Amino acid sequence: MIEQGLQEILIEENLKQFLLVLSVSLSVATLPQIFNWFRKIPYTLLLVIVGLGLALADVRLINLSPQLILLIFLPPLLFEAAWNLKWSRLKQDLIPISLYAVFGVVIAIAGIALSLNQFAQIALPTALLIGASLSATDPVSVTALLRELGVGKRLTTLMEGESLFNDGMAVVAFGFLIAFSQGTANLTFQAVFTQLVLVVGIGLGTGGIIGFGVSYLTQRFDLPLVEQSLTLVMAYGTYLITEELGGSGVIAVVMTGLILGNFGSLIGMNPRTRIIVSEFWEFLAFFVNSIVFLLIGDQIRFAILGENMGAIAVTIAAVIGTRAIAIYGLSALSNRFTKSAIPIADQTVLWWGGLRGAVSIALALSVPESFEGRELVIATVFGTVLFTLLVQGLTIQPVLQKLNLLQKQPMRERYLEIIARQAALSRVLQRLTEIEKHPRVETEFYNYQVSLVKGELSRLQEEIVQLQSEYPDLIAFITDQLREELLAIEADTYAEFVRSGRLNQELPLFLDDVPSKS
Repeated sequence: MIEQGLQEILIEENLKQFLLVLSVSLSVATLPQIFNWFRKIPYTLLLVIVGLGLALADVRLINLSPQLILLIFLPPLLFEAAWNLKWSRLKQDLIPISLYAVFGVVIAIAGIALSLNQFAQIALPTALLIGASLSATDPVSVTALLRELGVGKRLTTLMEGESLFNDGMAVVAFGFLIAFSQGTANLTFQAVFTQLVLVVGIGLGTGGIIGFGVSYLTQRFDLPLVEQSLTLVMAYGTYLITEELGGSGVIAVVMTGLILGNFGSLIGMNPRTRIIVSEFWEFLAFFVNSIVFLLIGDQIRFAILGENMGAIAVTIAAVIGTRAIAIYGLSALSNRFTKSAIPIADQTVLWWGGLRGAVSIALALSVPESFEGRELVIATVFGTVLFTLLVQGLTIQPVLQKLNLLQKQPMRERYLEIIARQAALSRVLQRLTEIEKHPRVETEFYNYQVSLVKGELSRLQEEIVQLQSEYPDLIAFITDQLREELLAIEADTYAEFVRSGRLNQELPLFLDDVPSKS
């Protein structure tokens, strides 16, 4: 009875803590709507600042643990990002993304570890763990920030693709280095390479099997709520199963999300279901992001940061320096072997936008209690993450503006608004045509409405022509929009044939392999 009572008290306390965190997060979400000045700060970074304020007042909302991040927060965030990542865009930049995700992690670990060892006199095992913790850009922070700023699709794909895949590489590397620090690892090249292939291979294989399996399963029924729930189960189930098999759960979840988002949702879900599932994951990502960023700020211990300021300063310099070497060096290599070069402006954003976040903190907190330099690892990682989020995160928008990468956004938004209004008014005009001879409609009212709608449609068309003349790049944007619309129509048609039994299996998208320009 006593044990049961204690469990009930514990559940009640955890629920109170959860509701408190959620209440604070949602309160912060309303600030930009009340005070215009807050709109200048991305919502996710505003949460970090509020969390820092709570930490300064020594208000601790919840104890952030690696299990909480890696098991509860990370799978849905990875799945949502992968679900929305278009394979057609990803495969166009697969070479640079692969270079960043693999060799970028190696460069970061080596550069950070050597810098700390040489300039801060930190033991190599400790320095390596700090480097591994900070070697990957975090999809939690990167994707949230990019979506708020509305960056161009190719740059967004590069950053999201890299962050999703190098996250898995960093977790694998961290596991090797933990074993090395404890003297239980065989770090010969052959042993490391074999283990790496095994871990990544199990992740890709498990994620692929589950992704395709669920894709074909959803062909058998049309139950939106069941399919929505199934994606949630897959996000967590894939991670847990793969980790149990000895593979990378991160890579497996990304693989499953990519397959379901680009393949399963097209052959196994009708358009309405896809919208329901996408909106569900958009809500879940907002929900989890709100909690994660608030807790990152709330977990800061200012006294410990002050004691390790020297190591933190060296680490920040090393993170920025190694990021520059990786991005500019690997981009130059990629540009030599690919047809579509990455411009210097985009490379600069990739460099400065390489934020660190929840994954880095989770890895640092995962260092065993018995490890002598654990507190130093945690303090250094927390301080560096804080710098990347607040300094780099708050200055990336001016960087984008300076590089003229945001100047097209208002024009594109205006174009999409015009297209939406055109579509709506065209339907209105069609309806007016249908009721032209309705006996209950006054001729004067009818003529006035027709004249009003036709006049606005004519004005909108003139505005489109003017936008195209003032912004030649708009033509390429319009072409991309039309191409995506045509691909969606083709995919929906094949899915309809499969569901009706007129086609035994889906057909590859013909338009997907056709160059966008002749």
